[in-house]
Amino acid sequence: MPRPRLCRKVAFNPNITFFKPQGVPMSQLEIVELSAEEIEAYRLRHSSNMEQKEAAEKMQTSQSTYQRILNSSYKKIADALINGKAIKINGQE
Repeated sequence: MPRPRLCRKVAFNPNITFFKPQGVPMSQLEIVELSAEEIEAYRLRHSSNMEQKEAAEKMQTSQSTYQRILNSSYKKIADALINGKAIKINGQE
């Protein structure tokens, strides 16, 4: 039986939750979904310029878990930008 998932602190809930390539109808786009944790990890690292250790503490998680969440967000954002996909940001979980 797997360990129960711990709650992570997410202090950011964006007003805008969708980004898409200009000039392409939504019906023709694949959607990449970012979780609240992923966007929070990305925000702390890049908008708030926090180091991983500090950001992990702020999210109340281990540094290795924070790194996994951040890497997941990098892969999803890169996939959307490189392959012309829409990005949907899911709210608080």
